[in-house]
Amino acid sequence: MDVLLWGVVPYLAIVTLVGGTIWRYRYDQFGWTTRSSQLYESRLLRIGSPLFHFGLVFVIVGHVGGLVIPQSWTDAAGLSQEAYHAMALIIGGIAGFCTLVGVAILVYRRRRTGPVFMATTKNDKTMYVALVAAIVLGLWTTLNSVGAGHEAHNYRETVAPWFRSLFVLQPDVASMAAAPASFQWHTLVGLALVAIFPFTRLVHAFTAPFHYLFRPYVVYRSRDARPTPGASAPRRGWDPVGTRDREGTRRGR
Repeated sequence: MDVLLWGVVPYLAIVTLVGGTIWRYRYDQFGWTTRSSQLYESRLLRIGSPLFHFGLVFVIVGHVGGLVIPQSWTDAAGLSQEAYHAMALIIGGIAGFCTLVGVAILVYRRRRTGPVFMATTKNDKTMYVALVAAIVLGLWTTLNSVGAGHEAHNYRETVAPWFRSLFVLQPDVASMAAAPASFQWHTLVGLALVAIFPFTRLVHAFTAPFHYLFRPYVVYRSRDARPTPGASAPRRGWDPVGTRDREGTRRGR
């Protein structure tokens, strides 16, 4: 069972993520959207959406830092285990709480707003269940990983080595099997979320409009029809350059 859960299921989730994303892009580009419901209700959306999205960004960054960066690197940088876990507890707890509050507001809005609820699909409901479960379990493991003044479990010695071993195709099953049950459940729910990712509205994260932040300024042309004294008549936008001059020359001839 350990080999199946920690040596096979992760790769099945990754294959489903990659293959499902390619399939969705090729055959369902019109469905590749968030299906925004801002038109139906915006007051709760203005509160819940930033809390969820910004909190989720910090949660992802925290997971990457905790799972990808080896403990030996932070030790070499002079960051003690107590300081690291205190920082993970504070930042991770705040980020997870904000994400949970944000998704709770969005779920409440979707359930209480008639047009938004009518536009909710079965995939959306499945996605929300998996997402909330992953966030709740993540908060539980974060708060439970540090006891009263001492470290209850160092996931950087079990979950993190297993996670990094997946990328070299040599899964460290024993390390993950030694992790507490709360970490294992959180990991399984996370893998389930990865597997259903391409088939939900979450897929829009792969096409986030980051270029919008670096777009050039839009230059607007003046529509003032009053000519400046002494200036030539304004040229129409669809006239090629020099057309008026040539026409004037022909008339003069």
